[in-house]
Amino acid sequence: MDETALPNEAPQDTARRLAEAKARAVAQRYPRAIVIGSDQVAVLEGMPLGKPGNHANALRQLKAMRGKEVSFHTALCVCHAASGQAPTRVVPFHVRFRDYTDAQIERYLQREQPYDCAGSARCEGLGIALIAEMRGTDPNALIGLPLIALTEMLAAQGISVL
Repeated sequence: MDETALPNEAPQDTARRLAEAKARAVAQRYPRAIVIGSDQVAVLEGMPLGKPGNHANALRQLKAMRGKEVSFHTALCVCHAASGQAPTRVVPFHVRFRDYTDAQIERYLQREQPYDCAGSARCEGLGIALIAEMRGTDPNALIGLPLIALTEMLAAQGISVL
């Protein structure tokens, strides 16, 4: 799936659109299912940071993020295949990165290889050492699946997690 933002599309709208598209694509194959889709867009100084894809791009991203705040917009879609309903929600999370060194970036990239992560930061691994502060209502949003919102959205469809 092409994850490129549309012209003039806000980062949170990109995440919302992609989460819904992913959920609907799976729902077509499972007409009786409830399908969960998620997508995340990282934003640094108003500019979206995509998945780096390789070492050189990840190095560039992490150098640009050093000492700055990055906002992560994680969208969630709960698609009910039978009804076609697909409510979405975007959960923001904000991360301030440490003033780490180039050598620390290299060691991190060699060990984690986070080339498929928005903004090159995998907080559930060694990437946590790059982070100085985190703010948000659901820390799971940073990992890519906001579980608090998911629980609420499932409850709204009559599904109790408990």
